[in-house]
Amino acid sequence: MACRKLKLKCLDGVTMEVEEMVAFEWLTIKQLKEDNDGDSDVVIPISITSGILLKVIEYSKKHLKTTSISDNQNTDSNLKVWDAEFVNVDVNTLYHLIMAANYLNIPCLLDLTCRRVADMITGKNVEEVRKTFNIISDYTPEEEEEMRQQYPWGFE
Repeated sequence: MACRKLKLKCLDGVTMEVEEMVAFEWLTIKQLKEDNDGDSDVVIPISITSGILLKVIEYSKKHLKTTSISDNQNTDSNLKVWDAEFVNVDVNTLYHLIMAANYLNIPCLLDLTCRRVADMITGKNVEEVRKTFNIISDYTPEEEEEMRQQYPWGFE
């Protein structure tokens, strides 16, 4: 028996077919599909590029496969290792994964990606965080110096 597929049109114009059981892990798509009375010919436009969608599909398939296999500790441990490798990406990709997880309403992926950002900033000072995320200060040197004097703990 062939599994049903949904058609999703990405921001970059690419239309992709995604297995329904994978796409229904994404609460936004599940709700959109229910709102369309299950019409399988509808192409659903999404605000995600095809490259990021492929990563989201990879993540969702891995988690579906792993949770359907078993609930033992070894599987959990392997999945944690896989997750850590999955989010070991450049800052731009991580940003787009966070946005996709939020848009598609995938809580476990959103938690994972946000946890990665938290790990990236833990123990860093303001300048290091700015460098890591390519953040340009919009304060003048005088304003920044004033902030440093008012809130020295924020610049440690």
